[in-house]
Amino acid sequence: MQKIRFAIIGCGRIAERHALHIQTYGQLVAVCDVVEEKAKALAKQYNATYYLSIETLLSSAEPIDVIVICTPNGLHAQHAVLSMQKGNHVLVEKPMAILTSDCEMMMAASALSGKQLFTVVQNRFNPPVMAVKKALDSGMFGKVYSIQLTCFWNRNADYYVNSWKGTRKLDGGTLFTQFSHFIDLLYWYFGDVINIHAITKNAAHKEMIEFEDGGVVALTFENGSIGTINFSVNSFAKNREGSLIILGEKGIVKIGGEYLNTIEYSGFENGILPYIPTSGSVNDYGTYQGSMSNHDKVYQSLIDCLQNGRPFYATPCEGSKTVEIIERIYQSAQNNTTK
Repeated sequence: MQKIRFAIIGCGRIAERHALHIQTYGQLVAVCDVVEEKAKALAKQYNATYYLSIETLLSSAEPIDVIVICTPNGLHAQHAVLSMQKGNHVLVEKPMAILTSDCEMMMAASALSGKQLFTVVQNRFNPPVMAVKKALDSGMFGKVYSIQLTCFWNRNADYYVNSWKGTRKLDGGTLFTQFSHFIDLLYWYFGDVINIHAITKNAAHKEMIEFEDGGVVALTFENGSIGTINFSVNSFAKNREGSLIILGEKGIVKIGGEYLNTIEYSGFENGILPYIPTSGSVNDYGTYQGSMSNHDKVYQSLIDCLQNGRPFYATPCEGSKTVEIIERIYQSAQNNTTK
């Protein structure tokens, strides 16, 4: 069977992770970036062709099956729609977009073109996350009473220097760039959110970024659960915690570590969670670290979908819901943000 052919748009740090797995599960034939040095370097490493604009790439005779969007958040929708209109499937990095209306436009383009729209939410593959999802679906928790999500990471001034990160137009907000994976898990686990009350603040990044660097959120879910989110990129010196506590009628669990990569404690009236070793590597970008590195499983699912017709592990509707919840958090915070 012929290898699936990929092109990457946006040759930053996360593109390197994608390129590595593309070469394992398919073939990287082209890359694109407005910065020639970046595009040329990535292309040379994988014997691919490089382009300096998406328009030039999409109008070329390059044989491409899937376009991988690794551009700034605010460009995801534009680049995904153009790619699908030109007859390519699309895999878009998180977040799917930074506006719900853009997500809807992307899904409409997928339907009109007949091309698949795939999203990256690789934290779903963390072994502790998968084990707890199975426990929730089997009823081990009984009624879920409350949820506590904690995200304490570090993003210092150097992270935002000479970068699109920190801008409203291209970044969108701390919840989009740093913690959208965590919001995805809340929706995946517990469903839709009914009420949101949020307070945000820029405590340590004034004149560096155009939005908050931390916040607290109270949530009511459609299933009757209540929850809180406490997030910040002001953790001293390094990332400290990415954790989720679930308190249920018949069980309790804390998925902890820095990246939801271990079970810190659990207890159930009926049954136990299987032994889960601490998950493997994280996405390491040199001066900072990101979420768990499960992109290999994303590509396995994508290949299985395109070649064998099996469902992809996440849907565009779920990606859109994550964006909607973050939008609503920011809408609530507009009236409550502290100086």
